[in-house]
Amino acid sequence: MEDRSKIKENPAGRIRVERQFSAGGVVCKGHLWLVAKSNPSKEYPWDVWRLPKGWLDDNNQGKPSGPITRGEKKASERELQECALREVKEEGGIDAKIVKKIGSEKYFLRSKDKTILKFVTFYLMEWERNLSEGFGKETEKVEWLPYEDAYKRLSYKGEKEVLKKAASLL
Repeated sequence: MEDRSKIKENPAGRIRVERQFSAGGVVCKGHLWLVAKSNPSKEYPWDVWRLPKGWLDDNNQGKPSGPITRGEKKASERELQECALREVKEEGGIDAKIVKKIGSEKYFLRSKDKTILKFVTFYLMEWERNLSEGFGKETEKVEWLPYEDAYKRLSYKGEKEVLKKAASLL
């Protein structure tokens, strides 16, 4: 049975709003910043340049999300950090170390049949090494760019603000 406290419908019953909790990283390598281009999918068929981030308890390769992602259980700081590091590996193809917590941001994402209110906790990270296997299937390509170029390349205003906060911490 669907948890009605997490999903709401409009009066016509067509649009759903779902809460999700995620973590991610803003990675620097010297004066360069990591940005990743997502692979288009059925649900999100357009090109998106983004920061690496993902569900807190992505145990079944994205379907379905776990209780922490759905907000049924609060994440610990350790779980937030582990998720952020995992997503940087998967979507960025690198190992990194956490330098400092940036904070949490709120986004609205829209797909064909629902709106997602997503809360993402970001960490400033420093590149350590490239992974021999590279990035995962959710990513089409990654680029290391100077701050101004990375800022312009990111698709979402909220992530541009996260990059700005990260740069101010250095």
